[in-house]
Amino acid sequence: MTKIRNLAVAGGLLASLALAACEKKFDPASGAAQTPPVEEVSNAGVVTVEHPNEFSVVAAGKVEAPHRLRVTGSVFPDINQEIPVISLASGRVVDIRVTLDQSVSKGQLMMKVQSPDAINAFDTYLKAANDELLANKAYVRAKDLYAHGAISQGMLEQAQDAEDDAKADLDAANRQLNTLGVDKNHPSDIVSVYAPISGVIVAQNVTNAAAAGVTYSGSATAFTIANLSHVWVICDVYENDLPLVQVGQEATLSLNAYPGKALAGRVSDIGPVLDPTIRTAKVRIEVTNPGMLRLGMFVTATLAGRTNEVHATVPADAILHLHDQDWVYVPAGGNHFRRIAVQAGDMQSGGNQEILSGIAPGQQVVKSVLQLESVLEAQ
Repeated sequence: MTKIRNLAVAGGLLASLALAACEKKFDPASGAAQTPPVEEVSNAGVVTVEHPNEFSVVAAGKVEAPHRLRVTGSVFPDINQEIPVISLASGRVVDIRVTLDQSVSKGQLMMKVQSPDAINAFDTYLKAANDELLANKAYVRAKDLYAHGAISQGMLEQAQDAEDDAKADLDAANRQLNTLGVDKNHPSDIVSVYAPISGVIVAQNVTNAAAAGVTYSGSATAFTIANLSHVWVICDVYENDLPLVQVGQEATLSLNAYPGKALAGRVSDIGPVLDPTIRTAKVRIEVTNPGMLRLGMFVTATLAGRTNEVHATVPADAILHLHDQDWVYVPAGGNHFRRIAVQAGDMQSGGNQEILSGIAPGQQVVKSVLQLESVLEAQ
């Protein structure tokens, strides 16, 4: 059985080698004691192998591809599709039919409000209807009298003007009832509030018996509905990277929650104001939501530039995925290999994968990390 020895570098000035006692176990087949194949310098990311020729090393290839900028962001609702639900009739909430995070359809009943505004509006309507009826009768009588020469044309015009004013008042009173949602044929002090759009309720500011409307104490916005079929991804882009971003630029979005799945988006806005602390600007990416995007999710956006650049390529087996980071091993002289952090890109033909940063084309890397990885796991 092999026991791994760790080399520790102390103080950064002198290297003190601490060798753990290695237990040698007799191998009946060879008649010799087994020796540990790997030693790791833990704080330097270096492993030492007994027989380095057992690990195949290849030179990193190269590929020419458009320059890509990777930025992180979060999912937000499209502000143009985020609609407040307001009760135009002020009063007390007596019935709530929906709740936070619920999906609603356009025209769905959301709540009922008991409001004196409905009563006052209907009262105004009845008075306007009576005034219009009286003004119409007076106008009809004035026309008959004028036809027989009993009144002057001026008196007829006054009667006609009174009739026109009465019609205008009646029309305004009727529109007020429609605005408040009151049926003039079945008047009530209870006003129903319906969903203006289809979407998800992302905010709720009222409960039963709470005040609603714009004239009483309380929130004027009872609910907020967001249509999440299209969302925004707001990213922070550093000042020196802004020349690489343009409105209309295509973006590829990846999610931590759904690895391996990519979404297509488009840059729709570049913020005109920089954050004075971290020197970044807000870049908005519009994307169609297939249903997996949730508000607040973290997203990584890759923006393709107009100029090409050369990147390294390595066999996919040469990349170690560990703790949300990609690594490769490169020769470090003698029988040592050093672990280097890289940024992996797209898969290439022949089982190779693009490396966006970390190593250069032509640099030597361990062809397969499976052997080294198994040794590290054993430790």
